Amino acid sequence: MGKRGPKPKFTNVPCPNKRCEDYGKINNENVIGNGTYMTKNGKVHQFHCKTCNKSFTSNSNTILHDLRTDENIMFLALKMILKGTTLRGTAEILEVKLDTVRRWLSIAADHSEKVNKVLMKDLNVDKVELDELWTFVKKKRFRKWAANQKKKDGSG
Repeated sequence: MGKRGPKPKFTNVPCPNKRCEDYGKINNENVIGNGTYMTKNGKVHQFHCKTCNKSFTSNSNTILHDLRTDENIMFLALKMILKGTTLRGTAEILEVKLDTVRRWLSIAADHSEKVNKVLMKDLNVDKVELDELWTFVKKKRFRKWAANQKKKDGSG
């Protein structure tokens, strides 16, 4: 028992490591808390899986993973693009780099179903508008940019 009482059990947190025996399983008691830290978007919990010995955060495998900007600005950028603002215009209005907006769009494309739920809840948009956004994301020019970014990052 800790100084402040019993430590909380994180039985509803699954391990996000696809190679782990307990990947995606809840109520296994294999995940333990490993502290918290503050970001621009609030408190982030750190966890450790006892099965695979990997550490992860509450933002792992989400659109917010490794986001260094206020999440509201990123979601605003996606909404602006959805409503027809150009990528360059969005970057200028929000005072961020064009490559940053492109990166957010790429991340959003990878997590499109989760993003759809957020955008449809916060905005009066229909599925057709969201489909148009993802069609735009899939355009050849954007794919080339994304491939070049991966090469620059050394992950491609």
